[in-house]
Amino acid sequence: MSIDRAVLAFAGLMILLSLLLTYFVHPGFVWFTAFIGVNMLQSAFTGFCPAAMIFRKLGLRPGTAF
Repeated sequence: MSIDRAVLAFAGLMILLSLLLTYFVHPGFVWFTAFIGVNMLQSAFTGFCPAAMIFRKLGLRPGTAF
């Protein structure tokens, strides 16, 4: 798996997790969903993604974006 696909899978998982937390635990977790969206947006423009750096250190092969 490339870093690009791992980042997409991780972002999708975090969004689903935050939606479940919002629904079952507390509505305030919607801010976690917003944080994930903002992080995805800024990484699209800047190329800086903390998750990509972690996946790179874990040994995943580089992709096109990261």
